[in-house]
Amino acid sequence: MKIILKKEVANLGEAGEVVNVKTGYAVNYLVPQGFATIATPSALKQHEETIRQRAHKEAKLVADAQAVAAKISATPVQVAVKVSESGKLYGAVTAIQVAEALAAAGIETEKKNITVPEIKELGEYEAKVKCYKGVFADVKVTVVAE
Repeated sequence: MKIILKKEVANLGEAGEVVNVKTGYAVNYLVPQGFATIATPSALKQHEETIRQRAHKEAKLVADAQAVAAKISATPVQVAVKVSESGKLYGAVTAIQVAEALAAAGIETEKKNITVPEIKELGEYEAKVKCYKGVFADVKVTVVAE
């Protein structure tokens, strides 16, 4: 029996996929739990239209994310931290500090989307910022003494 998955189901597929399963599994479990709908001709037609609309929206979101990624890559940030007399940092530079520096430059990002290498000395480093699914930007982080 063909069904359209509404949610991700382990060992079966992801949301939006059309898969074949045994009739009992579909009728007794997947459909009543809200994980799937039966793939009737009208449901398949509606599903194809939904996929077309999502693809259009997805393309726009990716284009917007690439524009933001280009802006982030072109904007170097500077983080001022306290250092010891030997030049070592007290603590480490974190994603929070990079997010605050980007916000000061006019670019809003969430700290969970920033991957910072281990920074425990002064210098220049590369951090990755996830803008959207598969769209990443490298930001140049310069660590200076406060």
